[in-house]
Amino acid sequence: MNKIYIYLLFFVFLFLMMAIYFKIANKYNIIDKPNARSSHTLITVRGGGIIFPIAAFLHYFCFGSAHPWFLAGLLLISIVSFVDDIIELKGQIRLVFQFIAMAMLLLDFSLFNFPFYVYLPLLMLGVATINAWNFMDGINGITGGYSLLTLATLIYLKDQVLGFASTGFTVAIALALLVFIFYNFRTQARCFAGDVGSVSIAFIVVALMIKLVKTTENPNYILFILIYGLDSATTVFFRVLRKESILQPHRSHLYQYLANEKGMPHNTVAMVYILIQLIINILVISFSFHSTNTFIISLIVSVVIFVGVRFALEGSSRLLGRAPLIQD
Repeated sequence: MNKIYIYLLFFVFLFLMMAIYFKIANKYNIIDKPNARSSHTLITVRGGGIIFPIAAFLHYFCFGSAHPWFLAGLLLISIVSFVDDIIELKGQIRLVFQFIAMAMLLLDFSLFNFPFYVYLPLLMLGVATINAWNFMDGINGITGGYSLLTLATLIYLKDQVLGFASTGFTVAIALALLVFIFYNFRTQARCFAGDVGSVSIAFIVVALMIKLVKTTENPNYILFILIYGLDSATTVFFRVLRKESILQPHRSHLYQYLANEKGMPHNTVAMVYILIQLIINILVISFSFHSTNTFIISLIVSVVIFVGVRFALEGSSRLLGRAPLIQD
């Protein structure tokens, strides 16, 4: 019962922190104005996802942590991302700090001494996942809802199966996501996550996923973030085929096509992504997939299906040709 009271107070305090941030953001003009690649039309407070690192460090100050390098990396990547929300840093600068933060994370999890041919791909994959999470943050509800599903799945595994990480920390971040969802998962969002939100929650998810896979030696748990991975990876692939710069802003993700060109409500698109990922998570847990071969086969089949769905919905001219994709 004491834990319930603590979590309740934590939840209320996070709402208070969000209210304070709204006042600060409005005073200092930390707002998001729609542009050519935006999927929204109203001026909205940017950086509401600052509540995620706030929750992480609030939990640390209250209960301590055995992962100081992870927290240092989270602090670094959150500060840089928040600065980017305000003055828009160059992509190269963001990447440098993301690699440093990711190196801190791997150091914390005793992965720093891996062979170079293992460590470097793991480092690059972590940074790629962080940026994929950031790129997927383009419509109301999708970042908050998808991230909450991921954390809820990990909390279930902690309590029911594995015991691989601190439940208290994961619950604290989940509560922060609920606060953010209250303001974001609606037709007219009051705030967006901003880079500070999407990047910091991605960093936390990456940390938990690495801890999970390392502890269980089961690569199939990577499928818990499969849908985000498929949309991001196939979008990059098709942009390369179209000879577009993958560093330039764009609106060519599948979720953006559904929300913009097809006119589906943001919340509906977000729920479709979340529900499909939920089904995948249930299948992975229910059938106790464990072998690497199962993971590879599942990944190949998923890619084929997802690419087929994209061709059926978007058409070959958009995916392979020079059909106009709104950019700025």
